[in-house]
Amino acid sequence: MKRALAAAVLCASMSALAQESLLQADFRGEGTRFSDNCASFATFASCAQTLFTDHPLHIALGSLAPQNGFGAGLAFVSHLTTTNWRHSWDVDAVASSNASWRAGAYMTSVWTPKHEIVVTPGGSAPASEGPKRERIRPGEQLVFHLYAESTSLNQLLFYGLGPASQESSRSYYGMTESIAGANVVWPIVQRLNLSFYGEANGRFTSLREAGGSGSIGEMFPPTAAPGLGAQPAFFQLGQGIRLRPTMAHGFVQLNYRAAFQEFVAPNSTFSFNRFTADMDHRFPLYRASRPAEPRDFNGPDECSASVADPRRACPPLVPAAPPGASRNLEGSFGLRLLLVDSLVPSGHVVPFFFQPTLGGSDINGNPLLASYPDYRFRAPNLLLLRASFEHSIWGPFGASLMLDEGKVGLKPSDLDFTHLAHTYSAGLTLRAGGFPLVYLLFCWGGHEGTHTIASMNSSLLGGSPRPSLY
Repeated sequence: MKRALAAAVLCASMSALAQESLLQADFRGEGTRFSDNCASFATFASCAQTLFTDHPLHIALGSLAPQNGFGAGLAFVSHLTTTNWRHSWDVDAVASSNASWRAGAYMTSVWTPKHEIVVTPGGSAPASEGPKRERIRPGEQLVFHLYAESTSLNQLLFYGLGPASQESSRSYYGMTESIAGANVVWPIVQRLNLSFYGEANGRFTSLREAGGSGSIGEMFPPTAAPGLGAQPAFFQLGQGIRLRPTMAHGFVQLNYRAAFQEFVAPNSTFSFNRFTADMDHRFPLYRASRPAEPRDFNGPDECSASVADPRRACPPLVPAAPPGASRNLEGSFGLRLLLVDSLVPSGHVVPFFFQPTLGGSDINGNPLLASYPDYRFRAPNLLLLRASFEHSIWGPFGASLMLDEGKVGLKPSDLDFTHLAHTYSAGLTLRAGGFPLVYLLFCWGGHEGTHTIASMNSSLLGGSPRPSLY
């Protein structure tokens, strides 16, 4: 009996040692997919998907802030699923040709209780037409994000503050910003996709002079560029609501967000509050069109289509056409209103590096009033109106048209609908996995010439966005 028990223990120990860990299994699976998909030029599309989206290791690509180039590097992704939670970890680092870089680590935790799926009838039909159609309506999920990210940008532009700044006042500076914090998306009313949003961040910023002529310190005194002389650490809180209902059988998709943020800089005159209202309306032309918002349950380097199975392959870069259709058509009209108001206590000022901008693309890479130079207009308060149209052309390629009108203001009362600067934009988009990944825009209509913008989304195929740099 003792010999049999010892033999059983020995066999069990050897079996446990031989078993793979989940991470080892992931690396083995990725190696197998690489061998299968990258063996010949005929499987080029599958090879590209493996190299740029597979897990646990893939090539990381994305644009850094305008004027700082295109970043390339590596990303690592891993997952752990328990009874009621799905945890994932992302670690990435990219660098551009002008020595700017971004590196970060991100953790995403999604509450996934094992409830019975409730199926509701979607309509009735006569017996001769077969069984009733059914549908399952997805809802918002409880998601926590924990992150630490550092970004170093070697060339940023500053023209002065307010709508009257002059193009001839262009100056240059560099900045490093580190952000450590957490946020949560907490569902409130599933039927309306209404959620509470909360965040807490530590922000640590340092500025540096740009080399050569035109440095910000040569062009502006600290009184004209608040925060130029000193950059204190900030503790930043934020809370708000998000409303994402879909109506009219999917032909009306709303994405509303209202947030209030507190920027606290102890022992300084730089503390302030900010209110943001962002109301985006999308009107798809086809029933099969997918929502364009990022998936909260993914980290910035993930592209899982389902929270239930994070290890499943990412959606195809070019989604297949729906049954009965010769092509997978995507197209929509959009209307957006963005309002940013800064509430500044008496005797305090908003540091210029935390003020939103219009012109070209902002520091997060979003095109806003794009015919003007990058960061052209800067102030604590901002108003933007946008009308847009996007439609697929062939495969992942599409065409985009936009009309932007907007202005910045030194005081909230400066924002109204008179004397708005405007921009027209037209160009091409590259959609991957159903999400805009790359865009090339030619922009005109302002009073300072034209502007061509080429940019790549810094989050993978609709993964959750990275923390804002302002």
